[in-house]
Amino acid sequence: MEVVVGRIGKPHGIRGEVTVDVRTDEPEKRYVPGVRLLAQPPRGSAFSHPSLQVRRARWHASTLLVAFAEIPDRNAAEAARGVVLRATLPVDASPDDPEEFYDHQLEGLAAYDLDGTRLGEIAGLVHGAQDLLRVTTLDGREALVPFVAALVPEVDVPGGRVVIADRPGLVAPFPDDADDTEDGDGER
Repeated sequence: MEVVVGRIGKPHGIRGEVTVDVRTDEPEKRYVPGVRLLAQPPRGSAFSHPSLQVRRARWHASTLLVAFAEIPDRNAAEAARGVVLRATLPVDASPDDPEEFYDHQLEGLAAYDLDGTRLGEIAGLVHGAQDLLRVTTLDGREALVPFVAALVPEVDVPGGRVVIADRPGLVAPFPDDADDTEDGDGER
């Protein structure tokens, strides 16, 4: 199983060190000398290494700086900009923190509202500034729910369910949208 653990940012200095936009809550496990990470370059990139081995990692203020064996200088570091870093984990791996989950653990879980009404199924996660749960609703629509405790108060992986504090327009459509009917000429 692969999980995204970061994205290479800009070069730092002239010896190949790069900044890393950390996408893991366990950087101390992922960015250790000797660890090999899978490398996925952005479209159109000339970067050709399928994986990168961590040579050194250190924090500079709140930025993670990493030196990889395959990136010897600033030019190579510039070419690596935008590369997504992935770690390979055992299939049964779980994060140490019980309030954290890997994407594959959430995919396929049933989504319910606070009253126990089934809303649909978790289709995946969208990672960004704020993680979003992708929910496929019972009527086939896709809804995006911010993955925060206020909106997703319960995740029960063993029980196969996620509880969403649904609001009109979040997963369930606005009442006006649900009541829309076609007019005489077939348009809404």
